[in-house]
Amino acid sequence: MQLHTHEWGAGGRIAVLVHGMMSDHRTWRRVGPALAERGYRVIGVDLRGHGRSPRGEYGAELFADDLVDTLPTGAEVVIGHSLGGLALSLAAERLRPKRAVYSDPAWTLGTLGRRVTPDAFVLFKSASRAVVTGFNPRWEDADVDIELATLAAWDTGTAYALSGPHLKDRTPERPVVPSMVQIAGNGFLFPEGAAAGLTDRGFEVRTVRDAGHTIHRDDFDGFMAGLDGWI
Repeated sequence: MQLHTHEWGAGGRIAVLVHGMMSDHRTWRRVGPALAERGYRVIGVDLRGHGRSPRGEYGAELFADDLVDTLPTGAEVVIGHSLGGLALSLAAERLRPKRAVYSDPAWTLGTLGRRVTPDAFVLFKSASRAVVTGFNPRWEDADVDIELATLAAWDTGTAYALSGPHLKDRTPERPVVPSMVQIAGNGFLFPEGAAAGLTDRGFEVRTVRDAGHTIHRDDFDGFMAGLDGWI
């Protein structure tokens, strides 16, 4: 499936941004321009079922296949957040970027049991501004505005496609390209001690302290500082 894309900048190097569940390329409103200022042509995608991309069947492998169908191979760097990190890890061997960054990737949903359910995600579809702000007190007003807009454009079927028999630990056995995992210090996906296991698998691991799951909106400066040497 060909995905809707949005671009920032026109530099000679390519950076790719892949958003998480319930979002779309607009989540990168600060990251895209920041990378463009560093000389990148930045490509942000809307995953299927999100933003302006088509709807259809859903599944982790399908999200990954769409990235391969849509994006150029050999990008300088690709950054995937949450669901975007999961999809990116399944597509990395085919996309062959020079570097990959997984920002609090949704690899471990299958280890969380009833703590994370599709119904929990779907409840956010009709979330009020007060609810979004309450869950994300550190976000700027513009990020809350975008979250409400992307929720309205999101197909809740994407959440159910990653539940039930499809819910499993998808942590890669090893990185297929030089890769860094950025962990949210206040996130819910990686328990204490997880960094050591990822390091053993060959990933560089960095933690952004005090940031919630959506690191780039919770602590933009910390997110960018955590990319030092990778962008």
